[in-house]
Amino acid sequence: MNNSINIQIGSDHAGFDLKAEIISFLEAAGFQVKDFGCYNTDSMDYPDVAHPVAEAVLADSNSLGILICGSGNGVCLTANKHQGIRAALCWLPELGALARQHNNANILCMPARFISTETAKEIVAAYLSAEFEGGRHQNRVNKINC
Repeated sequence: MNNSINIQIGSDHAGFDLKAEIISFLEAAGFQVKDFGCYNTDSMDYPDVAHPVAEAVLADSNSLGILICGSGNGVCLTANKHQGIRAALCWLPELGALARQHNNANILCMPARFISTETAKEIVAAYLSAEFEGGRHQNRVNKINC
């Protein structure tokens, strides 16, 4: 994993516990992590963290984002409203790697209610270890923005 990349991270209440585990995992690997919340398990609205994480990723070209909610769908849909964000919902390590390799995803979204902590760590490691392959994939990525 390339720990010179800054990590912007956020979750809703359903992803709070998993987010804490992922932050510890990343910090132990030497990453700089900025936590956009939430900061407890009280019910909250996922857009309140997804928008700031997306904005931080867009503002820092040396960063990637991680968003976590119950299904992963809410944070993914919200982040993808931002022009230039390519958020990918991943529940297997292979999907995390492919999100970077083929889609140049700059935000990884995970479903806290459907994956284990170990699987989440494997997904994060695969995502952060992969690099965009460019080539034919670049042509496709160029067609994503409206």
